[in-house]
Amino acid sequence: MLRVGGKTACMACRSMLSTNMGVKFPVPLQKLHPLSRSIHHRFSGNANPQRPPHRMAARYFTSMSRLPMRPPKPPRGSGGRGYQQQRNFWMVRLATRLLKLRYILLGGAVGGGYTAKKTYEEWKDMLPDFSEYNWVIPDFIWELSEQIDLDKLAKALPEMEEIAKLLPDLDKIGENFAFLKSLLTSETSGDPPLKATDSSSAAAQDPSDKQYKKSSDKEKLDQLQEELLRTQLKYQRMLERLEKENKELRKVVLQKDDKGIHRRKVKKSLIDLYSEVLDILSDYDANYNTQDHLPRVVVVGDQSAGKTSVLEMIAQARIFPRGSGEMMTRSPVKVTLSEGPHHVAMFKDSGREFDLTKEDDLAALRREIELRMRKSVKEGQTVSSETISLSVKGPGIQRMVLVDLPGVISTVTAGMASDTKETIFSISKAYMQNPNAIILCIQDGSVDAERSIVTDLVSQMDPQGKRTIFVLTKVDLAEKNLASPNRIQQIVEGKLFPMKALGYFAVVTGKGSTGESIDSIKDYEEDFFQNSRLLRDGMLKAHQVTTKNLSLAVSDCFWKMVRESVEQQADVFKASRFNLETEWKNNYPRLRELDRNELFEKAKNEILDEVISLSQVTPQHWEAILQKKLWERVSTHVIENIYLPAAQTMDSGTFNTTVDIKLKQWTDKQLPHKALEIAWETLQEEFARFMAEYKGKDQDDIFDKLKEAVKDESIKRHKWNERAMDGLRVIQHNALEDRSITDKPQWDAAIQFMEETLQSRLKDTDSVIRDMVGPDWKQRWLNWQNRSPDQHIRNETKNELERLLKLHEDHTAYLANDEVTTVRKNLEGRSVEVDPVLIKDTWHQLYRRHFLQKALSHCNLCKRGFYYYQRHFVDSELECNDVVLFWRIQRMLVITANTLRQQLTNTEVRRLEKNVKEVLDDFGEDMEKKTHLITGRRVQLAEDLKKVREIQEKLEAFIEALHKEK
Repeated sequence: MLRVGGKTACMACRSMLSTNMGVKFPVPLQKLHPLSRSIHHRFSGNANPQRPPHRMAARYFTSMSRLPMRPPKPPRGSGGRGYQQQRNFWMVRLATRLLKLRYILLGGAVGGGYTAKKTYEEWKDMLPDFSEYNWVIPDFIWELSEQIDLDKLAKALPEMEEIAKLLPDLDKIGENFAFLKSLLTSETSGDPPLKATDSSSAAAQDPSDKQYKKSSDKEKLDQLQEELLRTQLKYQRMLERLEKENKELRKVVLQKDDKGIHRRKVKKSLIDLYSEVLDILSDYDANYNTQDHLPRVVVVGDQSAGKTSVLEMIAQARIFPRGSGEMMTRSPVKVTLSEGPHHVAMFKDSGREFDLTKEDDLAALRREIELRMRKSVKEGQTVSSETISLSVKGPGIQRMVLVDLPGVISTVTAGMASDTKETIFSISKAYMQNPNAIILCIQDGSVDAERSIVTDLVSQMDPQGKRTIFVLTKVDLAEKNLASPNRIQQIVEGKLFPMKALGYFAVVTGKGSTGESIDSIKDYEEDFFQNSRLLRDGMLKAHQVTTKNLSLAVSDCFWKMVRESVEQQADVFKASRFNLETEWKNNYPRLRELDRNELFEKAKNEILDEVISLSQVTPQHWEAILQKKLWERVSTHVIENIYLPAAQTMDSGTFNTTVDIKLKQWTDKQLPHKALEIAWETLQEEFARFMAEYKGKDQDDIFDKLKEAVKDESIKRHKWNERAMDGLRVIQHNALEDRSITDKPQWDAAIQFMEETLQSRLKDTDSVIRDMVGPDWKQRWLNWQNRSPDQHIRNETKNELERLLKLHEDHTAYLANDEVTTVRKNLEGRSVEVDPVLIKDTWHQLYRRHFLQKALSHCNLCKRGFYYYQRHFVDSELECNDVVLFWRIQRMLVITANTLRQQLTNTEVRRLEKNVKEVLDDFGEDMEKKTHLITGRRVQLAEDLKKVREIQEKLEAFIEALHKEK
């Protein structure tokens, strides 16, 4: 059928339609078939305009359809070229039709694959889900399949003949069971135990035969029970042997796994993840009423009831300190049990591993636990609530977390704190009130049950017994001492105590000797229960005895509780985290969430920067401060004890002699000590100044308390190098002995120093006199101030003494007795009663002012006396020995300041910096100190945020691992 625009239409039709009907085709004329070209020329050259071209084409094609289809002959002269083109055209059409088969094949493949997949999914849905049983075959078993020597493993397994020997005679057991069934059916139906073959034989039996048959039936029943017990014991031994071999195999597997044979990523075990969460929670100070309700096994019991022994049997090592009758467990001990290739123990805050297979390491571990317990107990207390965290790993150990609590006591004995009993009760209640905690209640079976205290406490915490497991210890002693073994049966059935429990167990934890090993205790426990009539007479069930069964039961209960409650606890901490983050955003929107440790590191860097700044102080600054402070400290001594006594002698030779003697005494005894004290005080003040300057530079005031404590502690620890004192004494002595002033600037500097000193002293003396005599007339009139009676007497005495000084300007420093009497009588004549002591005291201040004024006048005269001093002229008016004294003092101050500066910059600043670093390191390791020094709601909020986030992340990781294990 002709299609316009088709790919395989007749070339003639396409040519005709293109020419006469206006349809466009992309095929050029020279590429058309020869027949098509002839048709094209015929229709395009039509001479009859009356016939439409399309009718002629239709008629022509009708006539063509009746002709046979054969290839036309090639025209003459073409050499067969047209025929070759026609054959190629038919080959192309044939190849095109054959290529259509690939689409059919491709479509069939796609459809078949989809059908096969759908059928596979239908079959897969019909199969049962075996994912719940993946735990049966651990992952590493498949990875070890190529490494394990199967021949060696097969040899390690027991032979079939040995297993057959252990198996009982099944036919005999069947007969015994049939016999037992007949006995039971006969007793319940009221029929005689054995039926006769016929009524005549039954009637013929005499009473003695019946009695004989009854006794024989009883003997057979006893034999059957003994045989069943022996069979059970055989199976138990066989299982223990297989478990032991399995334990060794698992140990080998774990060792290979530790060596990295499997190239697996090292991941923390499930129980280790959970233990980390509990460790963080134990340090978490919960706000917002966020409580720790995560499961753990809480071991409680009366003192010396065997709690520690039970825990050691579960851990398979004697890890706890032991004592005869005294309290050994003084603080809670959290023990994380997990399986591992080696039997080792480790504290959470220590990297040391204790090899529990070596007695030396066991002894060291017990000493370390006892030391940590005693260290945790505060002074004046007997027990502590601080938890000691310990992890124990080993082959075949059940995974769980146990907390061993101090034993409950009934009486406080000598040497204990008065509140010991109440403290133990509060610690036990704090752990047991956790609704998800499993209570492992330990009761001593060797003492009367009525003496138990812990059972009442457990009943209060868990009245329904939904999370309590009761353990009766020392059953061997109980069986020996009790007259009625039925009492033990009542205990393990929960009929004797008012408390309820999930399960009851009876265990034996040794013969009471501290030197027993775990293996010997296990053997003793197994032998006891095999031979005990408690198990033989049915008072105890097989699953209720041995610490091994107890360990399995506690582990199952623990993990069941974990799976039921851990996700709920994760949601609680998630809500707590949201509340804390909201509070931080509202109160501290522009501050980073820095916890106490991060804040301490930030403060540490700031303090170290401040200390380093001390080494950048210029020498000129150090010397100026030291010189100023040294003169302030010694100026009083120089003026009062050296200058004034020497200057009042009024003789040049006496002046110099007095000065030299007093300077020598001063240098030998006081001056070096004073200089070192001043240097040390200067260093402290500069350190405090730098810290205060940093405080003003947008520094966080939360560090003030810490910086003050670091400064005080560093100064307290710093000890000045006393060996420098001897050298300093020599330097000062040499400086004070030098009297030579070499040039005029030095002379002028000495005069200026003397003037400043004397003017300062004169000003102080005037102030003292004003305070003695009270306000003058100007102050009385302007400020309405009046003199007191004592000031009035002082003023009258001053006026009288000033008249005496005007008469005798060269008067000595002391008043004679007759002069005192004269002044007193003159004052009495003016009705002023005065004491001689007051007269002398007033004279001292007046004469001091008079002398200082004369010394200042003499100092002005000495400004031009350098020429005479240099040429050693003797002139009474220009003897400037006092100027030379002040030059010697000034030079000593300069040299001393320079010496102290060198010692500060070269030694003491570095030692102080070292002390500061040591103090910061000590504070950084003392968490209690950091908690005391870095305080505030902002710090506590950041701490809580960090803890809650860490707990939530750990819980989420644990939950994820828990789901994978499922």
